[in-house]
Amino acid sequence: MTGSKTAGFRGSQVCNIVGITYRQLDYWARSGLLVPSIMQAGGTGSSRCYSYLDIVRLRVIKRLLDSGVSLQRARKAISCLEEDLGEDLGSANLVMEGASTILAKTEEAMFDLLKAGQGVFNIVPMGSVVQEVDAAIASLSDDRSHEINAQDEARTRAYELALKAN
Repeated sequence: MTGSKTAGFRGSQVCNIVGITYRQLDYWARSGLLVPSIMQAGGTGSSRCYSYLDIVRLRVIKRLLDSGVSLQRARKAISCLEEDLGEDLGSANLVMEGASTILAKTEEAMFDLLKAGQGVFNIVPMGSVVQEVDAAIASLSDDRSHEINAQDEARTRAYELALKAN
């Protein structure tokens, strides 16, 4: 798989990109927190396939949980993202205040929320989440290309040794 935003990602790749364990990913999929949008598991031995936006959502979940947000609140935040997810996700901020979660798409909307004086519980700047995901995917692609190059070199050496032996 390539590191493009249209490619699918296997569970092990997703875990590396997001920074979670496979057990967490599996639980989140089975509990319905985030079901992979490309392909769901169909039984023992089958694998899930996650989209780029799935990975961004998973990174948001991880960031929220790391900052002390409950899994229930993280579910509400992801629901907000799924309802109002636009193409320009990088410029939005996910704002959690009280019992509500809002996706503020402009700086003015963010300022209005903060100016209202209500207790903002958590703010997740989506731009940094998108950048983190992109960097992790690029790193994963670089690691994979080095791995493939090392495998090719090993095959070439083995082939050359076999030719010399004959």
